[in-house]
Amino acid sequence: MRRLLGFLVLRLFSMTANAQEEVLKANTDSPYQRTQYPLLLSDSYVSVSVGYITYPFSNLNLEAGYKADVISIPHVGVRLVLFGHQFNKYLSAQITYMRPVLWVNYKNINGSRSDKTVWMNVAGLTAKLQVPLIKNLSIFGEGGLGIVTRKGFIMDGYTVIADANYPYMLYGAGLEYRLNNKWDLLLTTAYSPSNSGVKQPHTLYVGPGFKYKFYTLPPETVRRNATAGYFFPKHLLQVGLATNAWGYGVNDFFAGKTFPVFWGGDANAKQGVFVRYQRNFFHTLKVFSIDLGGSLAYWKSRDEQKNFYTLSVYPLFRFTAIRTKPVDLYFMYSVAGPTFISQTEIDGNATGKHFTFQDMMGMGLFAGKNRELNVEVNIGHYSNGNLFPENAGVKIPLTFNIGMAF
Repeated sequence: MRRLLGFLVLRLFSMTANAQEEVLKANTDSPYQRTQYPLLLSDSYVSVSVGYITYPFSNLNLEAGYKADVISIPHVGVRLVLFGHQFNKYLSAQITYMRPVLWVNYKNINGSRSDKTVWMNVAGLTAKLQVPLIKNLSIFGEGGLGIVTRKGFIMDGYTVIADANYPYMLYGAGLEYRLNNKWDLLLTTAYSPSNSGVKQPHTLYVGPGFKYKFYTLPPETVRRNATAGYFFPKHLLQVGLATNAWGYGVNDFFAGKTFPVFWGGDANAKQGVFVRYQRNFFHTLKVFSIDLGGSLAYWKSRDEQKNFYTLSVYPLFRFTAIRTKPVDLYFMYSVAGPTFISQTEIDGNATGKHFTFQDMMGMGLFAGKNRELNVEVNIGHYSNGNLFPENAGVKIPLTFNIGMAF
């Protein structure tokens, strides 16, 4: 009887605790809401793979009358799952991006002693079917839509390899080994068939990699992170000014060979003004947080003084590495924010379509008794990620922001 009574009490306590957790999760104003992965991220993943890529370009891919003495095809490539979601243990869907590290190079065409490159990438939207083999090891296959983009070249005003941008089939397969709740190891292949209509050879990729999974956090982790007392602003409103008064040295340093962690651009913004709003959706105990933001910016180009504007939504990753009594210092990085850009040619550079992406990188601080004051400096970039053949990036110089957290 005592055992039965004890069991019932423990069961009632467990049910009450679970109900309390559900209430906390359901309350959007609760701090617990921001320490559990949001619905879109829960059971989602990203992955990175570096391996061997080939596409057998030859002189047959050139227009009639052209021939190169040497064709260099670098074989180091990358394949990214930019976003994937696991619906159940067997089925998932993912957005992928695949390209070589270095481009195909045609050398000494018709004795001209000039080198010409062909830019190539394949974006994909695929369904993935996964079946367990043995403990922690699964085999998978995938298939779906690929978007093949090729930037060709001209010589003396004549097209030698035409640009191409078309939907096509994309297939893949591989092995996946589960290390723990967060990490998997991968061996993956991907294949896009040739297209004779645009003289495009097939693309084949094979390489190892890793996958990071956003799994539902346990209640004790959610509660601990929410009650630790570290400041993460729920809302942040910023206004700012960009200027090239100090040149583009910071952009060039982070986009160059010395420390290549960001992007440059062929078109240069001279100055700009903007307003941004960011809403925090997730944070860990002390350091890492994810915001979703929106921005409206007005720019002037450097060379032709051309005016253009951008309207963006974007994810933002903030790393609050240093916390002191007067200020909290952070590093921020935002990548692939979908953007409308009003001009498709800036200072003679074809930037592609009106759809592009916004990227930002910078540092900042929160100060004040309640950390309501925000100051930030960053650099920026706009480009379409080679989704379209024309992709002259736009370089945004040093940007100074002041904001209010609430």
